[in-house]
Amino acid sequence: MIQPDPTVLALALLLDLCLGDPRWLPHPVVMIGRLITFLETLLRRCMANERIAGVLLLALTVTSAASVTWLMVWGSARLHALAGLMVAALLSSTCLAARSLQRESCLVADALDAGDIASARVKLSYIVGRDTVDLDEEEIWRALIETVAENTTDGIIAPLFWLALGGPVAGMAFKAVSTLDSMVGYKNERYLRLGWASARMDDLVNYIPARLTALLMVMVAPLIGLSQANAASIALRDRLNHPSPNSAHPESAAAGALGIRLGGPSTYGGLLSVKQFIGDPLRSIDGQAYRGMIRLMYATTLAMAVISLATAALLRGIHVTQL
Repeated sequence: MIQPDPTVLALALLLDLCLGDPRWLPHPVVMIGRLITFLETLLRRCMANERIAGVLLLALTVTSAASVTWLMVWGSARLHALAGLMVAALLSSTCLAARSLQRESCLVADALDAGDIASARVKLSYIVGRDTVDLDEEEIWRALIETVAENTTDGIIAPLFWLALGGPVAGMAFKAVSTLDSMVGYKNERYLRLGWASARMDDLVNYIPARLTALLMVMVAPLIGLSQANAASIALRDRLNHPSPNSAHPESAAAGALGIRLGGPSTYGGLLSVKQFIGDPLRSIDGQAYRGMIRLMYATTLAMAVISLATAALLRGIHVTQL
């Protein structure tokens, strides 16, 4: 169960797509977040060099998450093979966020559809890092589509990639890196030095998945009534139009497929960030564009599921042959 296993991966996908992250079930990311907070406080007290402290924070968090996952899967498998299978599948499913991404983004979309811009701003603030208090309707739709596009990589394709290659241990290690980046990977005075290692590692572990996401979006676009030619054209042209080395890849493919323009100026903590535009404004950014983005997210997820299951089956076969 610790090795890549297509059965575990298939069950994890089904659990995520059907249930998402039930609010009553303790989520590993919450526990990882608490560990990060504890380690940050401890390292700041004990170490003067924040860059070295940042490396230790990364190493301790990822090692802890991977080790606990390994122990849980190994221990449950020792009790019974079925228990090991279910624990591995459940832990793997918590690395995926397709259903949660749709659910949380849909809350914003529903508020906009109801004409409640104030509520939409508040709900959007829960899932994006930018300031939302002054956004108008189109800016909210734009931010919403951008976060779904970017999180298609972070929350779905990248976890599937690492689960297929390394099973639940690799999947949880990736989740630890992603959580670190979301908590300490900021270029501000507090985290510029402490968070640099986590931010760079997040760039690294998402490097291939981000490009794979863009490729899959281009491939599946015509299957759901979107433009493959424009998706490919904009992805090639605008894939580097972002301070992050990865974010513009899925955003550019999505913008091209949908025929919309993303990017541009946004504010973070009251500071203006002027980003390059991604895509061309061939149509307005509205609820229809958002729903197209959700279809694109799910189509991309299904395409990656096929690739991941095939990869896990191949690696499983190689492992069994070597025994």
